[in-house]
Amino acid sequence: MTDKTRPDAARLSRRAALATGAATLALPLVARAQAPVVKVGLIHPVTGALAGAGQRCRMGGQMAITDINAAGGIKAMGGAKLEALLGDAQGRPEIAASLVDQMAEAGASGFTGCFASALGLAATQAAAKYNIPFSIDSGIADALTTRGLKNVFRFFPNNTTATTDAMAALDQINRKAGSPAKTAVIVHEDSEFGTNSAKLQAAALPKIGIEVKALIPHATPTRDFTNIVLRIKSEKPDLVVITNYENEYVLLARTLVQQRVDLVSTFSISGGGFSLKFAKEAPAVAENMIDFNHWYNPKDPRALAFRKRIEDSGQIFSWEYPFGYFAVRLLADAWERAGSADKDKTIAALAASTFSDHFMPYGPTKFTDGQNAGSHPVALQIQKGDIKVIWPEAFADAPAVFPRPKA
Repeated sequence: MTDKTRPDAARLSRRAALATGAATLALPLVARAQAPVVKVGLIHPVTGALAGAGQRCRMGGQMAITDINAAGGIKAMGGAKLEALLGDAQGRPEIAASLVDQMAEAGASGFTGCFASALGLAATQAAAKYNIPFSIDSGIADALTTRGLKNVFRFFPNNTTATTDAMAALDQINRKAGSPAKTAVIVHEDSEFGTNSAKLQAAALPKIGIEVKALIPHATPTRDFTNIVLRIKSEKPDLVVITNYENEYVLLARTLVQQRVDLVSTFSISGGGFSLKFAKEAPAVAENMIDFNHWYNPKDPRALAFRKRIEDSGQIFSWEYPFGYFAVRLLADAWERAGSADKDKTIAALAASTFSDHFMPYGPTKFTDGQNAGSHPVALQIQKGDIKVIWPEAFADAPAVFPRPKA
């Protein structure tokens, strides 16, 4: 995906980057002379297997910087403008950590990132050495905020919250349909994100009357799901519960249809490939798939305007955009209330945050050990080429289609 909002930046040449093994950190060519500047490090995988999602998170962050600066910057700091430091983590935790070191040396006052939990674990640990605040955008693993790092904050839900809420949603949807789903197979990618998710799901599903028949891990990337799907087919589950990244999610879903696996439904939690792009490109595969994920409040006009803004720029809307956007806005709100980019003052302002200027299906922010206790995902379903909220009722804009109609 082309990043049309990216500012001009000095970069290592491709040859130099390959020769030195260095991660590329984009810095401005010309220092701004007028207003004071607050530098924000945006660390994402913008090349490699996770590039698409990483680019979308980055663009969301850059949109927030553009909006904040256009509205007068950080007013409590004399109109200080935000300036992005852009780093490509390439899907490698050691590079994510090294980018923190580079950006800290370049004067970063805060960080956002890193899309993938494994990258976020490395980057937040590195940022803790400098006591620089880190606002997680995408990265759901509980460990991001349970290690006692005082500089790390996550506006969005963690894995435990997502799984707990997802089980409540699945239970209610299943019971309302007469409980056709009684068994499940869990398929997950094998890094921190998927492994942690599968463990939580395996413990939670039996509590809502769904037997787990198998847990099947896979690598990222995986190019062929034929053998995994044949194993699923042999287990004859009612549900396949999926937790993985974009390419594998779509390929697994396609293979399930190609192999004619008879299911009540596919249900994912934070499914990386559950998207409008998927809905439009593979309607016969995607229609009526259910995901429990982050999404906007469809009843908030600001959310619809934000989506239109993305689509008017030629992009397909996805949840990564508000991830990146509000991760930056959370930091900016702390700087505004602190009246300073001082690390300790910013961290104190974040810890006391009641940030509510957003269009997510949450209330005001309330952090407990760096985790926003008021944030919750929602149940989503692809219906007629669009994504609809089907649970909870307070935010729903369509009823659930469950079980999935037979082809």
